[in-house]
Amino acid sequence: MKTIVFFSVGVLFGITLYMSEVSSWFQTFGIFRFESFHMFGVIGSKLFFNDIITFILKKLKIQSFFDIAPITFPNKEKGWKRYLFGGIIFGSSWAISGACPNPMISLLGAGLFPIVIVIGSAIIGAFSYGSIQYKLPY
Repeated sequence: MKTIVFFSVGVLFGITLYMSEVSSWFQTFGIFRFESFHMFGVIGSKLFFNDIITFILKKLKIQSFFDIAPITFPNKEKGWKRYLFGGIIFGSSWAISGACPNPMISLLGAGLFPIVIVIGSAIIGAFSYGSIQYKLPY
């Protein structure tokens, strides 16, 4: 049951990304040239609603729909290095490929198969980080 619900929400999310042109390379390029108000609006509204929903979940101590366990938000470790270096790597990859993780999958679902190279590179990068993560000083 969980799989069906999550898959359905994922398909709906992918269709929404594609139809709103969030997956478009031209829109992504416009972000980095500060020309795409459409994308800044999408990202800004996502941050706004995410903060409101997170606040409500924390304040009301809402339980999970599937396993009746309370939804918790663990505290993150303090430090600036991980965010600085991670942001540089993520932003550079996003600028080079023209897509962040969610639009990559929606582009694949739309039939743009060259994105498989980008998805494969992202998977290799994630596994590479996972293999050296314990060696990093921060």
